[in-house]
Amino acid sequence: MSISSKIDALPPLREIVAQHGLQANKAFGQNYLFDLNLTQKIARLAGDLSGHNVFEIGPGPGGLTRALLTETSAAKIIAVEKDGRFITALHPLIDVSDNRLELIEGDALKIDLTLLAPAPRAVVANLPYNVGTELLISWLHQPNEFSQFVLMFQKEVAQRIVAKQNTKEYGRLAVLVQNLCTAEIVLTVPPSAFTPAPKVTSSVIRIRPKADTGNVPIKALEKITAAAFGQRRKMLRQSMKAWLPQLEEMGIDPQKRAEDLSVGDFLRVAQLTE
Repeated sequence: MSISSKIDALPPLREIVAQHGLQANKAFGQNYLFDLNLTQKIARLAGDLSGHNVFEIGPGPGGLTRALLTETSAAKIIAVEKDGRFITALHPLIDVSDNRLELIEGDALKIDLTLLAPAPRAVVANLPYNVGTELLISWLHQPNEFSQFVLMFQKEVAQRIVAKQNTKEYGRLAVLVQNLCTAEIVLTVPPSAFTPAPKVTSSVIRIRPKADTGNVPIKALEKITAAAFGQRRKMLRQSMKAWLPQLEEMGIDPQKRAEDLSVGDFLRVAQLTE
């Protein structure tokens, strides 16, 4: 029997949630996707995952997990789940996965994914809203350890990731991501697709690390962008006063504001700081 047939024979996701009393926990930022057509579409957006170890953060009752097993050729799906309530509920899926699914109970913020499985690696996940940005920034510290990230965020967060210079969405997240990766929004998901329905629209974004990120001092960039955009209404002479010598060397007018600097400008400031 094929893995698709085995998974189709499992109880529907709604039945699993009801059977195990798995009401969504707001503290964990949980919203369930029961639409298997949608989860399959998200899995396919990752493209060819042959030979990859794919990490899913927060599998919940396993909707996207099922899709990753049936719609991709990933060698292994490693699901990291913080909420212990789901461990028992996910075990039947492990049993029919032909040894392709591994479940780890733990906090993804405290786990170095690169220690769990060898490259090539990818992350495909409907990230918990409350920790999604923090998780992404943590992975940016070692971007070349992953081939790609296909992640669901609140639409507003996704827009900040792909934002361009001199727009209201442009900020720290855009600078950090775009210096290290290419990013594009590939799918928009309405609140009605989730149970319970969140108050916001969601977007799936595909992020691919650039080939050479060795000259990007990520820690310096974090510090500089936190200062610059933490006071984004102020002129650079105030918000970035600690880096005025670097701005002067680059010929940047200190009366400008943070959104006036390009992604490349911030990188040059960071490199001159190192």
